[in-house]
Amino acid sequence: MSMPYANSTSGRSAMDDIRKTIQAFGCSKFAPMEDFAEGKVIIQFEYRGRMVQVEASAKGYAAAWLRANPYTNRMRKMKIEYERSALEKGQIAVWSILRDWIKGQLTAIETGILSFEAAFLGQILLPTGETVIERVTSQGLLTAPKEAP
Repeated sequence: MSMPYANSTSGRSAMDDIRKTIQAFGCSKFAPMEDFAEGKVIIQFEYRGRMVQVEASAKGYAAAWLRANPYTNRMRKMKIEYERSALEKGQIAVWSILRDWIKGQLTAIETGILSFEAAFLGQILLPTGETVIERVTSQGLLTAPKEAP
């Protein structure tokens, strides 16, 4: 199976596209950040007075890519090199994933399909600096679904 975004080529271009998209939708602030140690991309922006923080894991993408494309001994690369190239794919892909997701959410808001809260509830930044989903999770307000027998 081919992973979506596996052939993405420019994280920088996708970041610029995110900036253009949120400006076109009237967002007033934009801050992209990469956390190299954690292997994630963080984007903050303000939409009509509401701060939003969206995160994507390059390591998570790399792990999914490796599950879809497992290493074999017949490959010309060593396993560590193969895993490193998967992480590089993830570091590029997450920017394109965020670009498309943010554009889709903002379009849904502007066309009345979703309210702002419905589109970004988990990513709204609270005055404490944590997102709604971080608060809900830390307080145990969401229970895991029960497994089917």
